[in-house]
Amino acid sequence: MELLSASKAFGGSQRVYRHESTACACPMTFAIYLPHQAEEGPVPVLWYLSGLTCTHQNVMDKGEYRAAAAANGIAVICPDTSPRGEDVPDEPGNWQFGSGAGFYLDATQAPYAANYRMESYIRDELPELVARNFPLDMSRQGIFGHSMGGHGAITLALKNPERYRSVSAFAPISQPSTAGWSRPALEKYLGPDEAGWRAYDSTLLIADGHRLKELLVDQGGADGFLEEGLRPQLLEIACATAGIPLQLTLREGYDHSYNFVSTFMAQHIAWHAERLFA
Repeated sequence: MELLSASKAFGGSQRVYRHESTACACPMTFAIYLPHQAEEGPVPVLWYLSGLTCTHQNVMDKGEYRAAAAANGIAVICPDTSPRGEDVPDEPGNWQFGSGAGFYLDATQAPYAANYRMESYIRDELPELVARNFPLDMSRQGIFGHSMGGHGAITLALKNPERYRSVSAFAPISQPSTAGWSRPALEKYLGPDEAGWRAYDSTLLIADGHRLKELLVDQGGADGFLEEGLRPQLLEIACATAGIPLQLTLREGYDHSYNFVSTFMAQHIAWHAERLFA
């Protein structure tokens, strides 16, 4: 790993690293916040997955998570949202696909299958890397995210319930297989057979028998993507049908920005802390 930056915050250390990724076949960058409690021994891990167009930097600059992470003694890891580089296939100008829009899936279609393996990267490669290099308690992991990252957090948790003790989301894409801003990306990454898309759709994973112990979701009521892209009511129906406890709160007046995310960030981290330390 190459250390790109490090600075002290709330008694802990905010760092950014770059490493060569086998899963994505290119260099990948991630941020990690280690609270001061990590100096005494391993601390729980909370993964934060960002949304479309973002890198690890957006939540670092605007997410306001460090004070809450330090108060609760939890490390927060913020991966990038996609592979990047001159040799990585992309569609410049298309913010819903390619660079910055990996959708936390493993692509099966050429030319994307060689690099766009974000599910394997988040699930396997990056956890193995950080476990070897930082004082982390990998038996206590939670995951959350925003928008595309909320979608990724929920689908990863549904498929790996033994891995994550807690899962939450800010304004997740609830049914990407039918949403206008995600359906074209799924077809390019996974091909035209929609049966293969089910593994990356929260509502369809639930319909297929995958379960969570519980789920926390916050959604802005003034979010411009609410009705056509996010549609939390579909997730609400799926959870109710499957008997999954869902705490879904519509936050009136809040939009899709990090002003919304940062407002409720500390509440989410405290909610995760209750479960990670249980």
